[in-house]
Amino acid sequence: MLKNSWRFFVAGFQLLTCFALGAATPIPSVEKLLPDDTLLVLTTPDFTKMRDIYHTSPQTQFWNDPAMKPFKENFLAKMHENLIQPLERDMGVDFNDYTNLPQGQITFAITQNGWPATQGQQPGMLFLMDTKDKGDQLKKNLVDLRKKWIDAGKTVRTEKIRNIDFSVIAISEKDIPKTLRKFSNSDSDGDSDSDSDNKDTPPSFGTTNAPNNLYVGQYESLLILGTSAKPIEKVLVHLTGGQMPALGDLAAYDANRLAMFREAPLYGWANTKAFMDLLAQREGKDNPEDPFAMLNPVKILTAAGFTSLKTIAFSVQVANDGSTVQLFASMPESSRQGIFTVFPGQSKDSSPPSFVPADAVKFQRWRVDGQKAWTALQQVLAGISPQAKSGINFMIDTANTAAREKDPDFDMNKNFFGNLGDDIMSYQKAPRGNTPADPNSAPSIFLIGSPNPDQLVSAFKFLLVLANPQSLTPKEREFLGRKIYTVELGGGALPGASPSGPATRSLSYVAGSSYVAVSTDDSLLEEYLRSSDSTQKTLRDTPGLTDAVAKVNGTSAGVFGYENQVETTRAVFESLRNNASTNGGFGSASPGIPGIAALPNTDSIRSWMDFSLLPPFDKISKYFSFSVYSISADSDGIKFKMYAPVPGALRK
Repeated sequence: MLKNSWRFFVAGFQLLTCFALGAATPIPSVEKLLPDDTLLVLTTPDFTKMRDIYHTSPQTQFWNDPAMKPFKENFLAKMHENLIQPLERDMGVDFNDYTNLPQGQITFAITQNGWPATQGQQPGMLFLMDTKDKGDQLKKNLVDLRKKWIDAGKTVRTEKIRNIDFSVIAISEKDIPKTLRKFSNSDSDGDSDSDSDNKDTPPSFGTTNAPNNLYVGQYESLLILGTSAKPIEKVLVHLTGGQMPALGDLAAYDANRLAMFREAPLYGWANTKAFMDLLAQREGKDNPEDPFAMLNPVKILTAAGFTSLKTIAFSVQVANDGSTVQLFASMPESSRQGIFTVFPGQSKDSSPPSFVPADAVKFQRWRVDGQKAWTALQQVLAGISPQAKSGINFMIDTANTAAREKDPDFDMNKNFFGNLGDDIMSYQKAPRGNTPADPNSAPSIFLIGSPNPDQLVSAFKFLLVLANPQSLTPKEREFLGRKIYTVELGGGALPGASPSGPATRSLSYVAGSSYVAVSTDDSLLEEYLRSSDSTQKTLRDTPGLTDAVAKVNGTSAGVFGYENQVETTRAVFESLRNNASTNGGFGSASPGIPGIAALPNTDSIRSWMDFSLLPPFDKISKYFSFSVYSISADSDGIKFKMYAPVPGALRK
């Protein structure tokens, strides 16, 4: 039902995007406006401020750089031709007439609205937009919208909620403009007009909370859209000075507001405990004979420990020196279960060690107790299904059987898991080429801390037997007094292996002084072994890194990470530019481009992008810098914090 409500709401919202765009009194903030049964809220309190931040951001400056003009103009022209103009024809509007209307708060929210306790009830969705001194223009737009609906033959009725007139219309997927259907998966026959015999029968208007009703109204300068009358009424109570519990009355929300939301131009909050409780209510009891019972989402989430999660909050903060993104998962330490008994790890030094080179483009260090993590994983699997736990035990028994042919006393739990320490780390260098596959196969190394690396590496080959039986007889060679073991693995056997890569890849591993190092790149492995005698610059010497680390509360965290966005962006950028003639420049490089894989109807959208028009990366590299992040835990919950400094060339 929730899925259908969302679909109808989106259909109505898409019809209204061009229209929503002198208040007598200021519109209250979101915590005073929304009801206390709010499940999720996403808001920007001041759209004008958010727009200014966008226009001055490094990303927008990059997009507006003269070097990007050929690519940008080509892309915008294709988008205007294939999307904007057809959409304006479908809707009978000119988008340029409405771009200045959003002025204040813009909020999207989902409220519980009696769901699922009340039969047939569904969550209520709300969209609120404050136009401030553009209220008269908003009023005119809504009048025009109602007229267009009526002229199109739609049934529109008027309903008063707290003495405010709302237009109510039944919305279906067919109301999505044909142009938008081509860019979604909702209608594979979006271009067909032969649906006159298959029109949906509108629901009775006697059911005011019908899931496909869209309410459209205005209070002073505030546009109000909703899928149900009840949540709208609660908002209007707060707008008109009535007394009713609001979102800000929830202690859990208010704690996040004080810690994270003040002065934030964008933030969101979710009552995850309510979601989990509602999900549990809707799930029936497991059928013990059902072979898919182990896939029950409630069972998986419970075993993993997510039921102890109370709320999730995030915020974005922008300052002159950089931007900070925070996410906080409220989860009291006393109630943590499953993976959260060990995640994110211990508050120990997680900074880059001296052997991590300065040209590492990605680094991550996780201070998790390996033995405790293994125990927690077994408990999670047992909680999900006895079959899942049995599957793990079978794999361990398989490794033990292979090992005991050479060592009768071998025990994987003792020799491997018993030798895990509390330090796991990885770092990556820039790709060595510019082919589409290179950004996904950059040289990287994985390090497992151990109190006894030699015993751990001896057990490692028996763990690898699960991937390839030939790993029992690895090739051996000496390097600087260390024995390096190498085995051949199938191309798909390694996480992140490129499907266009070689059919087999070699994996090498070696015991160092405190770690077992694992890599598919022998030169990187050898560089690690030489690092104790090297005088090369290290990652922790990176200019500005110390100040950036302080922005994420230091490196005494369970997890710390770093990314050189100049070099990671360069790899993807140059790959696209140099391979523009191959499948639109995407090829297998597309996973390295944020959001590309998720775009609907990607084939049509990528035809707008002529990557041969991109400039050499060095011409626009000044718009990129680096980012750092940490994940830590305290008695109240788990916090993720990421900071990206303004690139040096753009600082005022």
